[in-house]
Amino acid sequence: MQTEFCKQLGVDAPIFAFTHCRDVVVEVSRAGGIGVLGAVGFTPEQLREELDWIDAHIGDHIYGVDTAIPQKYEGMDKSTPEELVAMIQDAIPQQHRDFAEKMLSDAGVPDWPDKNDGITLSFSAVQAQALVDEALTRPKCKMIVNALGTPPPEIVAQVHAAGRLIGALAGRLKHGIAHKEAGLDFVVCQGSEGGGHAGEVASMVLWPQMVDAVAPLPVLAAGGIANGRQMLAAMSMGAAGVWMGSRWLISNEAQAEPAQRESYKSASSEDTVRSRSFTGKTARMLKNEWTEAWERDDTPDPLPMPLQGYLTFDAVRRTHRYAGVEECQKVAFNPVGQVVGQMNAEESCRDIMFSLLTEYSDALDRINGLSPDA
Repeated sequence: MQTEFCKQLGVDAPIFAFTHCRDVVVEVSRAGGIGVLGAVGFTPEQLREELDWIDAHIGDHIYGVDTAIPQKYEGMDKSTPEELVAMIQDAIPQQHRDFAEKMLSDAGVPDWPDKNDGITLSFSAVQAQALVDEALTRPKCKMIVNALGTPPPEIVAQVHAAGRLIGALAGRLKHGIAHKEAGLDFVVCQGSEGGGHAGEVASMVLWPQMVDAVAPLPVLAAGGIANGRQMLAAMSMGAAGVWMGSRWLISNEAQAEPAQRESYKSASSEDTVRSRSFTGKTARMLKNEWTEAWERDDTPDPLPMPLQGYLTFDAVRRTHRYAGVEECQKVAFNPVGQVVGQMNAEESCRDIMFSLLTEYSDALDRINGLSPDA
Protein backbone atom coordinates (compact mmCIF):
# COMPACT_ATOMS: atom_id res chain seq x y z
CA MET A 1 0.00 0.00 0.00
CA GLN A 2 2.98 2.33 0.28
CA THR A 3 2.85 4.02 -3.13
CA GLU A 4 5.54 6.51 -4.08
CA PHE A 5 3.01 9.29 -3.59
CA CYS A 6 2.38 8.03 -0.04
CA LYS A 7 6.09 8.10 0.64
CA GLN A 8 6.34 11.63 -0.75
CA LEU A 9 3.62 12.79 1.63
CA GLY A 10 4.67 10.59 4.53
CA VAL A 11 1.30 8.84 5.02
CA ASP A 12 0.66 5.15 5.61
CA ALA A 13 -2.25 4.50 3.22
CA PRO A 14 -3.14 6.09 -0.15
CA ILE A 15 -6.64 7.05 0.98
CA PHE A 16 -7.61 10.70 0.55
CA ALA A 17 -10.84 11.73 2.28
CA PHE A 18 -12.55 14.79 0.85
CA THR A 19 -14.97 16.23 3.39
CA HIS A 20 -16.46 19.46 4.69
CA CYS A 21 -16.21 18.16 8.28
CA ARG A 22 -13.11 18.93 10.32
CA ASP A 23 -13.65 15.88 12.53
CA VAL A 24 -13.47 13.60 9.49
CA VAL A 25 -10.24 15.27 8.37
CA VAL A 26 -8.64 14.60 11.73
CA GLU A 27 -9.85 11.02 12.14
CA VAL A 28 -8.86 9.88 8.65
CA SER A 29 -5.40 11.46 8.95
CA ARG A 30 -4.91 9.92 12.39
CA ALA A 31 -5.92 6.53 10.94
CA GLY A 32 -3.16 6.62 8.32
CA GLY A 33 -4.81 8.38 5.36
CA ILE A 34 -5.06 12.08 4.67
CA GLY A 35 -8.12 14.22 5.23
CA VAL A 36 -8.81 17.07 2.82
CA LEU A 37 -11.08 19.87 4.02
CA GLY A 38 -13.46 21.34 1.43
CA ALA A 39 -13.24 25.09 2.02
CA VAL A 40 -15.66 26.45 -0.58
CA GLY A 41 -18.33 27.25 2.01
CA PHE A 42 -16.04 29.12 4.39
CA THR A 43 -15.03 32.74 4.74
CA PRO A 44 -11.31 33.23 5.46
CA GLU A 45 -12.22 33.82 9.12
CA GLN A 46 -14.27 30.62 9.29
CA LEU A 47 -11.50 28.64 7.59
CA ARG A 48 -9.02 30.00 10.12
CA GLU A 49 -11.24 28.71 12.92
CA GLU A 50 -11.57 25.28 11.31
CA LEU A 51 -7.85 24.95 10.70
CA ASP A 52 -7.06 26.08 14.23
CA TRP A 53 -9.21 23.20 15.49
CA ILE A 54 -7.66 20.69 13.08
CA ASP A 55 -4.12 21.74 14.01
CA ALA A 56 -4.99 21.33 17.69
CA HIS A 57 -6.36 17.80 17.29
CA ILE A 58 -4.51 16.14 14.41
CA GLY A 59 -1.24 15.53 16.24
CA ASP A 60 1.77 14.96 14.01
CA HIS A 61 -0.35 14.03 11.00
CA ILE A 62 -0.98 16.09 7.86
CA TYR A 63 -3.99 17.22 5.87
CA GLY A 64 -5.02 19.12 2.76
CA VAL A 65 -7.38 21.94 1.80
CA ASP A 66 -9.68 21.91 -1.25
CA THR A 67 -10.76 25.13 -2.99
CA ALA A 68 -13.00 25.76 -6.01
CA ILE A 69 -11.76 28.09 -8.73
CA PRO A 70 -13.59 27.42 -12.03
CA GLN A 71 -11.76 28.30 -15.21
CA LYS A 72 -14.79 30.20 -16.48
CA TYR A 73 -17.38 31.94 -14.36
CA GLU A 74 -19.54 35.05 -14.32
CA GLY A 75 -17.61 38.03 -12.95
CA MET A 76 -14.09 36.90 -13.85
CA ASP A 77 -13.20 40.54 -14.55
CA LYS A 78 -13.92 41.63 -10.98
CA SER A 79 -10.80 42.29 -8.93
CA THR A 80 -12.22 42.25 -5.42
CA PRO A 81 -14.64 39.93 -3.60
CA GLU A 82 -16.93 42.89 -2.85
CA GLU A 83 -17.21 43.82 -6.54
CA LEU A 84 -17.89 40.21 -7.49
CA VAL A 85 -20.59 39.67 -4.87
CA ALA A 86 -22.33 42.92 -5.81
CA MET A 87 -22.33 41.93 -9.48
CA ILE A 88 -23.69 38.47 -8.70
CA GLN A 89 -26.51 39.74 -6.52
CA ASP A 90 -27.55 42.27 -9.16
CA ALA A 91 -27.47 39.61 -11.89
CA ILE A 92 -29.84 37.11 -10.22
CA PRO A 93 -33.34 37.56 -11.73
CA GLN A 94 -36.20 38.09 -9.32
CA GLN A 95 -38.17 35.22 -10.89
CA HIS A 96 -35.40 32.83 -9.87
CA ARG A 97 -35.43 34.17 -6.31
CA ASP A 98 -39.22 33.84 -6.14
CA PHE A 99 -39.17 30.30 -7.55
CA ALA A 100 -36.55 29.07 -5.09
CA GLU A 101 -38.25 30.70 -2.11
CA LYS A 102 -41.63 29.25 -3.06
CA MET A 103 -40.21 25.73 -3.14
CA LEU A 104 -38.73 26.18 0.33
CA SER A 105 -41.93 27.72 1.67
CA ASP A 106 -44.11 24.98 0.18
CA ALA A 107 -41.89 22.38 1.90
CA GLY A 108 -42.26 24.17 5.21
CA VAL A 109 -38.54 24.92 5.58
CA PRO A 110 -38.12 27.59 8.30
CA ASP A 111 -36.33 30.86 7.53
CA TRP A 112 -32.67 31.30 8.46
CA PRO A 113 -32.67 32.86 11.93
CA ASP A 114 -30.32 35.76 11.17
CA LYS A 115 -31.18 37.66 7.99
CA ASN A 116 -27.88 39.54 8.25
CA ASP A 117 -25.75 36.41 7.80
CA GLY A 118 -23.94 36.74 4.50
CA ILE A 119 -23.17 34.23 1.77
CA THR A 120 -19.83 32.49 2.23
CA LEU A 121 -19.34 30.75 -1.12
CA SER A 122 -15.98 31.15 -2.86
CA PHE A 123 -16.50 29.99 -6.44
CA SER A 124 -13.97 32.46 -7.87
CA ALA A 125 -10.28 33.24 -7.96
CA VAL A 126 -10.56 36.48 -5.98
CA GLN A 127 -12.43 34.71 -3.16
CA ALA A 128 -10.39 31.51 -3.14
CA GLN A 129 -7.11 33.40 -2.96
CA ALA A 130 -7.77 34.36 0.66
CA LEU A 131 -8.51 30.72 1.52
CA VAL A 132 -5.26 29.55 -0.08
CA ASP A 133 -3.36 32.27 1.78
CA GLU A 134 -4.78 31.03 5.09
CA ALA A 135 -4.14 27.34 4.34
CA LEU A 136 -0.50 28.02 3.52
CA THR A 137 0.11 29.47 6.97
CA ARG A 138 -0.38 25.95 8.38
CA PRO A 139 2.73 23.71 8.40
CA LYS A 140 0.58 20.56 8.62
CA CYS A 141 -1.37 21.47 5.48
CA LYS A 142 0.72 19.74 2.84
CA MET A 143 -1.53 19.96 -0.22
CA ILE A 144 -3.90 22.34 -1.96
CA VAL A 145 -6.47 20.95 -4.37
CA ASN A 146 -8.66 22.81 -6.85
CA ALA A 147 -12.04 21.23 -7.47
CA LEU A 148 -12.96 23.09 -10.66
CA GLY A 149 -10.22 23.21 -13.26
CA THR A 150 -6.57 24.16 -13.49
CA PRO A 151 -5.63 26.68 -10.79
CA PRO A 152 -4.36 30.10 -11.90
CA PRO A 153 -0.58 30.21 -12.50
CA GLU A 154 -0.02 32.60 -9.61
CA ILE A 155 -1.60 30.18 -7.14
CA VAL A 156 0.44 27.27 -8.51
CA ALA A 157 3.60 29.33 -8.04
CA GLN A 158 2.52 30.43 -4.56
CA VAL A 159 1.86 26.87 -3.38
CA HIS A 160 5.16 25.59 -4.76
CA ALA A 161 7.04 28.51 -3.21
CA ALA A 162 5.57 27.46 0.14
CA GLY A 163 6.94 23.94 -0.34
CA ARG A 164 3.51 22.29 -0.69
CA LEU A 165 1.91 20.13 -3.36
CA ILE A 166 -0.93 21.29 -5.58
CA GLY A 167 -3.35 19.22 -7.63
CA ALA A 168 -6.76 19.49 -9.23
CA LEU A 169 -9.75 17.38 -10.17
CA ALA A 170 -10.28 16.30 -13.75
CA GLY A 171 -13.42 14.74 -15.23
CA ARG A 172 -12.12 14.77 -18.78
CA LEU A 173 -8.81 13.70 -20.28
CA LYS A 174 -8.02 17.15 -21.64
CA HIS A 175 -8.42 18.62 -18.17
CA GLY A 176 -5.84 16.27 -16.71
CA ILE A 177 -3.40 17.08 -19.51
CA ALA A 178 -3.93 20.79 -18.86
CA HIS A 179 -3.14 20.21 -15.17
CA LYS A 180 0.12 18.51 -16.09
CA GLU A 181 1.10 21.27 -18.51
CA ALA A 182 0.41 23.85 -15.80
CA GLY A 183 2.98 22.19 -13.53
CA LEU A 184 0.64 20.59 -11.01
CA ASP A 185 1.95 17.79 -8.79
CA PHE A 186 -0.95 15.34 -9.12
CA VAL A 187 -4.34 14.84 -10.74
CA VAL A 188 -7.57 13.70 -9.07
CA CYS A 189 -9.37 11.82 -11.84
CA GLN A 190 -13.11 11.64 -11.16
CA GLY A 191 -15.47 9.47 -13.16
CA SER A 192 -19.11 10.34 -13.69
CA GLU A 193 -20.20 8.07 -10.81
CA GLY A 194 -18.72 10.49 -8.29
CA GLY A 195 -20.67 12.89 -6.11
CA GLY A 196 -20.54 16.62 -6.70
CA HIS A 197 -19.02 18.04 -9.87
CA ALA A 198 -17.97 15.30 -12.26
CA GLY A 199 -17.68 14.67 -15.99
CA GLU A 200 -19.54 12.23 -18.21
CA VAL A 201 -17.03 9.39 -18.61
CA ALA A 202 -17.21 6.39 -16.28
CA SER A 203 -14.32 5.73 -13.92
CA MET A 204 -13.45 2.32 -15.36
CA VAL A 205 -12.87 3.97 -18.73
CA LEU A 206 -11.37 7.26 -17.59
CA TRP A 207 -8.88 6.18 -14.90
CA PRO A 208 -6.45 4.15 -17.05
CA GLN A 209 -6.57 6.71 -19.85
CA MET A 210 -5.69 9.47 -17.41
CA VAL A 211 -2.86 7.46 -15.85
CA ASP A 212 -1.31 6.99 -19.28
CA ALA A 213 -1.94 10.55 -20.47
CA VAL A 214 -0.32 12.39 -17.54
CA ALA A 215 2.42 9.90 -16.61
CA PRO A 216 4.58 10.08 -14.57
CA LEU A 217 2.30 12.45 -12.64
CA PRO A 218 0.48 10.64 -9.79
CA VAL A 219 -3.23 10.09 -10.39
CA LEU A 220 -5.73 9.71 -7.54
CA ALA A 221 -8.79 7.75 -8.61
CA ALA A 222 -12.18 9.21 -7.66
CA GLY A 223 -15.78 8.31 -8.38
CA GLY A 224 -17.30 4.95 -7.49
CA ILE A 225 -15.04 3.93 -4.59
CA ALA A 226 -16.57 2.91 -1.27
CA ASN A 227 -14.95 -0.43 -0.45
CA GLY A 228 -11.62 -2.22 -0.70
CA ARG A 229 -12.53 -4.13 -3.85
CA GLN A 230 -13.17 -0.90 -5.71
CA MET A 231 -9.98 0.51 -4.28
CA LEU A 232 -8.02 -2.47 -5.60
CA ALA A 233 -9.56 -1.98 -9.05
CA ALA A 234 -8.37 1.62 -9.08
CA MET A 235 -4.87 0.76 -7.89
CA SER A 236 -4.60 -2.03 -10.46
CA MET A 237 -5.10 0.55 -13.22
CA GLY A 238 -2.10 2.56 -12.04
CA ALA A 239 -3.67 4.96 -9.57
CA ALA A 240 -1.35 6.29 -6.86
CA GLY A 241 -4.22 6.44 -4.41
CA VAL A 242 -7.97 6.86 -4.06
CA TRP A 243 -9.93 10.04 -3.46
CA MET A 244 -13.19 9.37 -1.60
CA GLY A 245 -15.94 11.79 -0.60
CA SER A 246 -19.32 10.04 -0.37
CA ARG A 247 -18.20 7.25 1.95
CA TRP A 248 -17.62 9.63 4.86
CA LEU A 249 -21.04 11.35 4.68
CA ILE A 250 -22.67 9.02 7.20
CA SER A 251 -19.58 8.33 9.28
CA ASN A 252 -19.98 8.90 13.01
CA GLU A 253 -17.88 12.03 12.77
CA ALA A 254 -19.75 13.63 9.84
CA GLN A 255 -21.83 16.72 10.52
CA ALA A 256 -24.98 15.35 8.89
CA GLU A 257 -28.34 15.57 10.62
CA PRO A 258 -30.26 12.30 11.28
CA ALA A 259 -32.82 12.96 8.53
CA GLN A 260 -30.05 13.61 6.01
CA ARG A 261 -28.26 10.43 7.07
CA GLU A 262 -31.49 8.49 6.53
CA SER A 263 -31.82 9.96 3.03
CA TYR A 264 -28.39 8.59 2.19
CA LYS A 265 -28.89 5.22 3.88
CA SER A 266 -32.24 4.58 2.22
CA ALA A 267 -31.11 5.57 -1.29
CA SER A 268 -30.10 3.15 -4.01
CA SER A 269 -27.43 3.73 -6.64
CA GLU A 270 -30.25 4.66 -9.03
CA ASP A 271 -31.43 7.53 -6.84
CA THR A 272 -28.81 10.09 -7.87
CA VAL A 273 -28.95 12.60 -10.71
CA ARG A 274 -26.49 14.97 -12.36
CA SER A 275 -28.07 18.40 -11.95
CA ARG A 276 -27.19 22.09 -12.32
CA SER A 277 -29.93 23.07 -9.89
CA PHE A 278 -27.71 23.97 -6.92
CA THR A 279 -24.34 25.21 -8.21
CA GLY A 280 -24.90 26.08 -11.87
CA LYS A 281 -22.52 23.34 -12.99
CA THR A 282 -23.48 19.72 -13.39
CA ALA A 283 -23.08 17.92 -10.08
CA ARG A 284 -24.29 14.53 -8.83
CA MET A 285 -26.70 14.49 -5.89
CA LEU A 286 -29.77 12.69 -4.59
CA LYS A 287 -32.68 13.47 -6.87
CA ASN A 288 -35.76 14.99 -5.29
CA GLU A 289 -38.50 17.52 -6.00
CA TRP A 290 -35.96 20.36 -6.13
CA THR A 291 -33.78 18.78 -8.81
CA GLU A 292 -36.83 17.75 -10.86
CA ALA A 293 -38.46 21.18 -10.62
CA TRP A 294 -35.51 22.98 -12.20
CA GLU A 295 -35.68 20.62 -15.19
CA ARG A 296 -39.30 21.39 -16.11
CA ASP A 297 -40.12 23.47 -19.18
CA ASP A 298 -42.33 25.83 -17.19
CA THR A 299 -39.69 26.80 -14.62
CA PRO A 300 -36.56 28.99 -14.75
CA ASP A 301 -33.36 27.40 -16.04
CA PRO A 302 -30.45 27.16 -13.60
CA LEU A 303 -28.14 30.16 -13.77
CA PRO A 304 -24.43 29.85 -14.61
CA MET A 305 -21.85 29.48 -11.84
CA PRO A 306 -21.53 31.24 -9.43
CA LEU A 307 -24.95 32.90 -9.77
CA GLN A 308 -26.92 29.70 -9.12
CA GLY A 309 -24.82 28.91 -6.07
CA TYR A 310 -25.50 32.34 -4.60
CA LEU A 311 -29.19 31.95 -5.37
CA THR A 312 -29.40 28.55 -3.65
CA PHE A 313 -27.02 29.20 -0.75
CA ASP A 314 -29.90 30.01 1.57
CA ALA A 315 -31.70 26.83 0.50
CA VAL A 316 -28.62 24.72 1.23
CA ARG A 317 -28.03 26.08 4.72
CA ARG A 318 -31.72 26.07 5.67
CA THR A 319 -32.37 22.51 4.53
CA HIS A 320 -29.24 21.38 6.36
CA ARG A 321 -30.12 23.09 9.63
CA TYR A 322 -33.78 22.06 9.51
CA ALA A 323 -33.24 18.64 7.97
CA GLY A 324 -35.69 17.10 10.40
CA VAL A 325 -38.65 19.10 9.08
CA GLU A 326 -40.96 16.51 7.54
CA GLU A 327 -40.90 17.75 3.93
CA CYS A 328 -37.38 19.22 4.01
CA GLN A 329 -35.58 16.37 2.27
CA LYS A 330 -37.77 16.88 -0.78
CA VAL A 331 -35.89 20.09 -1.52
CA ALA A 332 -32.56 19.45 0.27
CA PHE A 333 -29.11 19.48 -1.30
CA ASN A 334 -27.60 16.04 -0.72
CA PRO A 335 -24.52 15.67 -2.95
CA VAL A 336 -23.37 12.05 -3.21
CA GLY A 337 -22.02 9.55 -5.72
CA GLN A 338 -23.60 6.38 -7.03
CA VAL A 339 -21.88 4.44 -4.25
CA VAL A 340 -24.71 5.71 -2.04
CA GLY A 341 -26.30 2.30 -2.62
CA GLN A 342 -23.46 0.79 -0.58
CA MET A 343 -23.81 3.26 2.29
CA ASN A 344 -26.12 1.44 4.67
CA ALA A 345 -24.45 1.60 8.07
CA GLU A 346 -22.92 4.33 10.21
CA GLU A 347 -19.35 3.66 11.31
CA SER A 348 -16.43 5.63 12.66
CA CYS A 349 -13.85 6.91 10.19
CA ARG A 350 -11.26 4.64 11.78
CA ASP A 351 -13.49 1.59 11.23
CA ILE A 352 -14.11 2.64 7.63
CA MET A 353 -10.36 2.90 7.07
CA PHE A 354 -9.84 -0.54 8.62
CA SER A 355 -12.57 -2.05 6.44
CA LEU A 356 -11.11 -0.50 3.28
CA LEU A 357 -7.66 -1.91 3.94
CA THR A 358 -8.96 -5.32 5.01
CA GLU A 359 -11.21 -5.63 1.96
CA TYR A 360 -8.37 -4.48 -0.25
CA SER A 361 -6.07 -7.15 1.19
CA ASP A 362 -8.70 -9.89 0.90
CA ALA A 363 -9.47 -8.95 -2.69
CA LEU A 364 -5.77 -8.90 -3.57
CA ASP A 365 -5.32 -12.36 -2.03
CA ARG A 366 -8.22 -13.65 -4.10
CA ILE A 367 -6.73 -12.26 -7.33
CA ASN A 368 -3.31 -13.64 -6.52
CA GLY A 369 -4.96 -16.98 -5.84
CA LEU A 370 -6.15 -17.12 -9.44
CA SER A 371 -2.59 -17.43 -10.68
CA PRO A 372 -1.71 -20.93 -11.95
CA ASP A 373 1.38 -20.85 -9.74
CA ALA A 374 -0.52 -19.89 -6.59
